[in-house]
Amino acid sequence: MKRSPIFTIITVTFQAERWLERTIQSVMAQSYSGIEYIVIDGGSTDRTVEIIRQHASAIAYWVSEPDRGLYDAMNKGLAKATGDYVWFLNAGDRLPSPEVVSRLAEQVEGEAEMPDVLYGETRIVDAQGESLGMRRLKAPERLTWKSFRMGMLVCHQSFLPQRRIAPKYDLRYPLVADYDWCIRCLQAAKRTRHSGMILSDFLEEGLSSRRRKESLKERYRVMCRYYGTLPTLLRHVWFAMRFFYAKWFKGRV
Repeated sequence: MKRSPIFTIITVTFQAERWLERTIQSVMAQSYSGIEYIVIDGGSTDRTVEIIRQHASAIAYWVSEPDRGLYDAMNKGLAKATGDYVWFLNAGDRLPSPEVVSRLAEQVEGEAEMPDVLYGETRIVDAQGESLGMRRLKAPERLTWKSFRMGMLVCHQSFLPQRRIAPKYDLRYPLVADYDWCIRCLQAAKRTRHSGMILSDFLEEGLSSRRRKESLKERYRVMCRYYGTLPTLLRHVWFAMRFFYAKWFKGRV
C-alpha cells in the first residue's frame, strides 16, 4: 500500500513579530496535507504570540515559555514531533512555493524504505522577502557526514532527516549546534537523497563581526571533534590562502 510521508515543520521564535507571519503563511499555503506544524516561542513580549494564536487552527502544537536559547527551543520541538521527517524553518524563512512539500513527498511515496535524509538547495532573501540569489555553497549530489569537513554544504533549513535518526541539539555549541547536528544525522544515515529542488528561502539577517568570529571558533571545535585536529588545521590554512589569493587577485584585475 502506498504510504505518504508526514513532514513535521518546526519554527522556533523569539520577539519575531516582524518575520513570523510570512513563515506561517508559507506553511499554510502548502497543497500537501501531510504536514504537522509546530511553533516553539521563547516567551516573546511583542506580538509574536498574538500572531501564533491567529493561526492556531493550522498549528498542531505551540508553546510560549522561556528557554535556554535557539537550540534548546529546537529540542523542545523535536520532543513534540511525530512525523517521518523533521524540517526546521525559522521565523522569516519560507517554503519557496505551495507545491514544494507535495513534490518532495512524491519522490519518496511508495518506497519500501524512504531515504534517511532529504536535502536540497537554498535561496537567500532579504528583509522584504526579495531574492538575493542562491546560497554560495551548493548542495553536493552525494552527501555523507564527511562532506561537512569543508563546512556546512547544506543549509539547515534545507536538510530533512528522518525523525528516528535525529538526535537532540548539543547545547555546548550555542552558535553552531545545527552544524554538529547535521553531521550526527548523517553519521546515522544509510541513504541520503538530493531532491534537486530549492527547499527553503533563507532570511539573510547578517551577523555582527564579533558574533561571526565566535561562530567560526565554535565551528572549528566541531570540525576538530569529527575530522581531527591536524587535518582541520591544514584545511583552514588552505582556506586562508585561498581567501587571500582571491582577494589579492580580485584587487589586481
